[in-house]
Amino acid sequence: MQELSAKQQYNNNKLQKRLRRHVGQAIADFNMIEDGDRVMVCLSGGKDSFAMLDILRNLQASAPIHFDIIAVNLDQKQPGFPPEVLPNYLDNIGVEYKIVEEDTYSIVKEKIPEGKTTCSLCSRLRRGILYRTASELGATKIALGHHRDDILETLMLNMFYGGKLKAMPPKLVSDDGKHVVIRPLAYCREKDLIRYADWKAFPIIPCNLCGSQENLQRKAMKEMLNDWDRRFPGRIETMFNAIQNITPSHLMDHKLFDFKSINSNSGIIDGGDIAFDKQDIPAVPQSLVIEPDDRLEIIEIN
Repeated sequence: MQELSAKQQYNNNKLQKRLRRHVGQAIADFNMIEDGDRVMVCLSGGKDSFAMLDILRNLQASAPIHFDIIAVNLDQKQPGFPPEVLPNYLDNIGVEYKIVEEDTYSIVKEKIPEGKTTCSLCSRLRRGILYRTASELGATKIALGHHRDDILETLMLNMFYGGKLKAMPPKLVSDDGKHVVIRPLAYCREKDLIRYADWKAFPIIPCNLCGSQENLQRKAMKEMLNDWDRRFPGRIETMFNAIQNITPSHLMDHKLFDFKSINSNSGIIDGGDIAFDKQDIPAVPQSLVIEPDDRLEIIEIN
């Protein structure tokens, strides 16, 4: 491996500190991991899950609480999948793990016509297997590698195609009530995770089942958000802050807010009509959680 320059090492240190802080903040904000937890880290072989495992292990070493980690990979029997890559990597870093072998690939190819999106069926099959595995392993938390960009893409997909104001929750309970699913990378930017994976040289395994499918709706949302990020710096951060700063009385879900009982005796609610004055809208996007400028990290280097 080529030796890093002082500047490269400095930037890598900034990157690692930023990702550690974002993961640690997400864990704290949503109480994702508690003392005594056994966290099942779902390792797909992609950059995000590799980064999640690496950062969680890093935090585990200095956390004020004790929690265990077990990595789980689902070998879906995709043609060309290299079965030795993940076991070799996990043995080398000394992580407890389990490889689950289930031929979901054949099921998906049989059920989904050629050219159609396989993601929904594949994810349902994968979810059921991972839940079963979590029960077998005694895992108290199931960690998935979805990041900030995944959450925003899901928000946009639900708005544009599903007619719902809904994204990915950072923490949820499964439908059967038996499992708690967490997303420790919820505050992390995908571009940071890409840089981190390049630096760490994770043995990335591409997904041949869905990775070759073009023109997916999610791909279109990703391209749109990336375009906004390039042309309007700060917009993506502001959007992400918006889903953490919700005012139900200024939306239109009468099941979420009791509009029917509002009358002239109710008093002003959440700023009333003043909340819509244009002068109150900032001229520059407001970034409250995720800094858009890496230079802000310089103050944290000791």
